[in-house]
Amino acid sequence: MNKNKKRFEKHSKDYKDAKEYPVTHPCELLAFLFEIFPSQSRNSVKSLLASHRVSVDGAPTSQFNFKLFPGDTVIISKTAIRKKTRSNLPIIYEDDEIIVINKPSGLLSIASDKEKGSTAYRMLSDYVQQKDKHNRIFVVHRLDEDTSGVLMVAKNVDIQKALQDNWNDLVSKRGYYAIVEGRMESLNGTVKSYLRKNAQNMMYSVKSPKDAQLAITHYRVMKENDKYTLLDVNIDTGRKNQIRVHMGDLGHNIIGDDKYGNPSNPLHRLGLHAYCLELTHPFTKKKMTFKAPMPKEFESLF
Repeated sequence: MNKNKKRFEKHSKDYKDAKEYPVTHPCELLAFLFEIFPSQSRNSVKSLLASHRVSVDGAPTSQFNFKLFPGDTVIISKTAIRKKTRSNLPIIYEDDEIIVINKPSGLLSIASDKEKGSTAYRMLSDYVQQKDKHNRIFVVHRLDEDTSGVLMVAKNVDIQKALQDNWNDLVSKRGYYAIVEGRMESLNGTVKSYLRKNAQNMMYSVKSPKDAQLAITHYRVMKENDKYTLLDVNIDTGRKNQIRVHMGDLGHNIIGDDKYGNPSNPLHRLGLHAYCLELTHPFTKKKMTFKAPMPKEFESLF
């Protein structure tokens, strides 16, 4: 486990034995609680909010009129969920519609089956609700837990939907720095395959498009030494674990990636960093570019 994971896991006990309830229609939080607990008294249902045992996608709230949308998950904990004051977040950009951060390695983008509270979503929810308790954020895209770099969230459901519905058309660049084992056979190249998921939730390449998704990855060698190569990687498609799988297909696993190989781990983290996201705003049509500098530990290897 890398040092960042240890840092973020200390609040996991807030959600021990928690239960999840998916939201299927727009409504307010208290009304939703009445729906899922029809046999309980109104006072007992309200006490869930008063005792701070309710969260939405891992972000705690006690506001009875907090707005819910399809795709949200309401989580009920057996114990109070501690609220946190957020400051010094790695915010790259913020306006009335979006927030972009430089997500650290070891931090989940959103809640998972095993982790509810230690997520970028939770941290940013805490941050916006410090300004107004009714504020909330919406997921636009994700980064793997161990991948650092540019991550965007929306501040309202309209911009979220516009971005997600047209993501591949709006995004013109998704750039990553990747450190792989060994020296590449070519200074640049393109990997194209179809990715399929196995029973262990692992992605792998296949030649047939049947039950698989097209994935295209471009790479260029930036620096190399006797052990490692630093790559500038750009992807045409944003498939799950795409870069990790494609580098493995080339025989050059990303360092620290024990999920898809057994490479060395000199940095005690995955050697993958999302350094650039470039897109066209769906409403204003303005081109927006967000960048996160190369981690210092990446530079130290070269």
